[in-house]
Amino acid sequence: MSTQKTDKELAFLHDLFIAPDWGERFAELIDKHVTLPKEGKVLYLAAGTGGHAIALHERSGDKVEFLGLDENKECVELARAKAIATKDPAQFQLARLDQLHLPDNSYDVVIGNASLLPQERATRILLEMVRVASPGAQVAITLPTLSSFGEFFSIYWEALHNAGFIDHEGDVERLILNLPAVSDLERLAEDEGLTDVDSWTNLEEFDFESGEQFLNSPLVAEFLMQNWLATLPEESRDVLMKELTSLINEERHEAEFALSVKATLVVGRKTHTH
Repeated sequence: MSTQKTDKELAFLHDLFIAPDWGERFAELIDKHVTLPKEGKVLYLAAGTGGHAIALHERSGDKVEFLGLDENKECVELARAKAIATKDPAQFQLARLDQLHLPDNSYDVVIGNASLLPQERATRILLEMVRVASPGAQVAITLPTLSSFGEFFSIYWEALHNAGFIDHEGDVERLILNLPAVSDLERLAEDEGLTDVDSWTNLEEFDFESGEQFLNSPLVAEFLMQNWLATLPEESRDVLMKELTSLINEERHEAEFALSVKATLVVGRKTHTH
């Protein structure tokens, strides 16, 4: 089990390993289905180290203002450095994504990347996205949906059982149920007053050659696993990781271990004024 990384270390890991692979799967959905304005203001929540936001801005032209927000200060600094290096005027700021200090009805397109955030926060983030969107604005959020990570969750439950952590077996069920169904997300968007709500889901796979490679990969060790093991005491995690490694290596039968993710984009249009 990795030790807790600093914000700077997480920012560099995000830039080198997460954005070019995990992030790209969700970015492709945004590229395909979100329409950028010819002029106006675009807000991008959880912009990470800024690569996708800058790429979108370059495609949209000089009459569009881009503001990217992230909760990691070091990610914001890297994004700003990229914008300077590419001479792109996109702005990046540190912000709490479910409590934005931005005025109502201000942005012509609002994009949110909730793919690596605890899923219980996605609802609050979407509410804030709708609030700051202008009437007529497109609001779009990406995140993993129900049935994602199924291969790991079944092994996780077995590992908890084998290692004697019976009291935590219910944690796996909660992780599964915390992933929203696409229909629930669409209903939430409609309840918040969005119209023309639509969604797209791609089944993505991430392959690993062994249990060790899976558990030590930056995506799993530093991002996904931090949420998955949140309720397990720190002192119990080494035992569990050994059991997980053994089970994954048994499960894959000399083949690669595949982690499947239902990458989903939900888009709607705001019609009302906050």
